[in-house]
Amino acid sequence: MIRIALRICVIGGLLGLLLGCSPLKVLNAFTPGGTFSKASDLKYGDDPRNRLDVYTPINLTADAPVVVFFYGGSWNSGSRSDYSFVGEALAARGIVAVLADYRLYPQVHYQGFLEDSASAVGWTREHIRQYGGDPGRLYVMGHSAGGYNAAMLALDPKWLAAVGMKPSMLSGWIGLAGPYDFLPIENPEVKPVFYFPNSPPDSQPINHVSALSPPALLIAAKDDTLVNPERNTGGMARLLRGQGVPVRELYFSKPGHGTLIAAFSRPMRGLAPVLDEVVAFIHSRDQTLVY
Repeated sequence: MIRIALRICVIGGLLGLLLGCSPLKVLNAFTPGGTFSKASDLKYGDDPRNRLDVYTPINLTADAPVVVFFYGGSWNSGSRSDYSFVGEALAARGIVAVLADYRLYPQVHYQGFLEDSASAVGWTREHIRQYGGDPGRLYVMGHSAGGYNAAMLALDPKWLAAVGMKPSMLSGWIGLAGPYDFLPIENPEVKPVFYFPNSPPDSQPINHVSALSPPALLIAAKDDTLVNPERNTGGMARLLRGQGVPVRELYFSKPGHGTLIAAFSRPMRGLAPVLDEVVAFIHSRDQTLVY
C-alpha cells in the first residue's frame, strides 16, 4: 500500500506539478542505492553552499567520464539532495556524477552563482580521479536555471578562466530546458536576480557562442510554458550550428518543463528517453566509455 501511495504521489504530483507531496523527494524514494557509492558534502569553496556530492559507479574498471550537474530553481531555490535520482541514473550508466550546490538569490545576484559553478567544475577537474572519474572526459549539464549555468561555463571563457580552465577542457555541455536568451526578463522572481531593468546583455549565453564552443546536447519539452523552447533551445542550436559547432537538438512532447528532469528517474523514464540521449551524447564524444 505504501508503494502504491508513493507511485500515485509521483504521477499526480509531478504531472500536476506539486499536488500534495514533494515530487523530487518522492522520486528519490524510488532511487536504488546499489548502483553507486556516494561521497557526500565535499567542500569546494568557503561558503556553506559550496558543497557537492559525487556518485561513483560500482565496480569501475577504468576511469569514467564525468558529468557536473546543476539543478534549476530560478537561481533562488534548490538543493543537490533533491536530485539524488540524477546522480544514481548517471552512475548506473557508468558515469561519475557530481551534484553541486551554489549560492542563490538574495545571497548573491548574477554573477555569484556562476562563480560558484565554475569553482565546482575546477574542484572536479582537480580531484575527481580519486572518485573514479577522468578529468579529461568532463561534461557540464544543467536543467532550467542550472542549464543556464552550464551554458555560461561552456560559452563564456571568463568563468572557467577564474579556476585555471578553458571551455575547450570540457568534452561537451548538456542543456535541459535551459534559458539562453531571456531579455527583457518577464518572470518576476528572476528580475531582481539579473538587476532588471538594467540586466546586462553579457549575462545571456547566446551572446557568447563562438566557433570554439564545446559540442552541445540541447533538450527541451516541446510545450514548455516557462522557458520558450523555440527561442532558447532552438535559438541556441541555430547559433552553434552557424559557428560549425556540433549540436544535437531534441524536443519531447510528453514531459513539461519540470518533468523533463524527472524523466531521469526510474518511475518517470517512460515520459521521454532523456537519460538515454545524454548517455548516447557522451558515447558519441568518447567511444571508450565502458558499462
